[in-house]
Amino acid sequence: MRHIVLDTETTGFNAETDDRLVEIGAVELINYVPTGNIFHKYINPQREVSEGAAAVHGLTLEKLKNEPLFAEIYDEFMEFIADSTLVIHNAEFDMRFLRAEAKRMGMPPLPMDRAIDTLAIARKKFPGAPNSLDALCKRFNVDNSTRTYHGALLDSLLLAEVYLELVGGAQPGLTLEKKQQLSHDKNAPAGTFIEMKNWPAREFPLSDDEQAAHDEMVKGIKEALWTKQ
Repeated sequence: MRHIVLDTETTGFNAETDDRLVEIGAVELINYVPTGNIFHKYINPQREVSEGAAAVHGLTLEKLKNEPLFAEIYDEFMEFIADSTLVIHNAEFDMRFLRAEAKRMGMPPLPMDRAIDTLAIARKKFPGAPNSLDALCKRFNVDNSTRTYHGALLDSLLLAEVYLELVGGAQPGLTLEKKQQLSHDKNAPAGTFIEMKNWPAREFPLSDDEQAAHDEMVKGIKEALWTKQ
């Protein structure tokens, strides 16, 4: 089972007019386990970034003018996501922009039902509670201390951890696969994952007194299971 946790940053908030994508970040999960395989691109929007949007993600046209156009990264992006389910926080917003960019190229837009909306999941699980990405990171003890600005890759990495908690923990399948988590080492490259240590099973042998007390208790139980072979 393959999921792609995805986030975008934009020049503004209206995909149907002239606002464009400026960044895409995506993280691969296989059977709910992060693989460390990521996609990350900055994009030249060929227009100014609104002050409101720049205040959120810190990107401007001056910083982006030498980055590729969306059309130049489209094939690589589509190859990365393939036919996988997309996991997005407030999915309608990001999907509108991805669909609008595809339409400008004359390509078929991604179906809206390709995406799982973690905001909708969180609102259902925690009605009335704050359900922003920052709020969910706090709820699930996900370290977001490096998040001074919004960033598509960083937010995807954080959302991957949040999503696994929303669906029942970091390994809801209860398999014995090795688990990974996002490294929070500020000196590590973006998208670095570390293997979570699996501790060996501990044994708790009974003392002679405990065994004797147990045997005495069993004697007082009619047809006790412990006495049946």
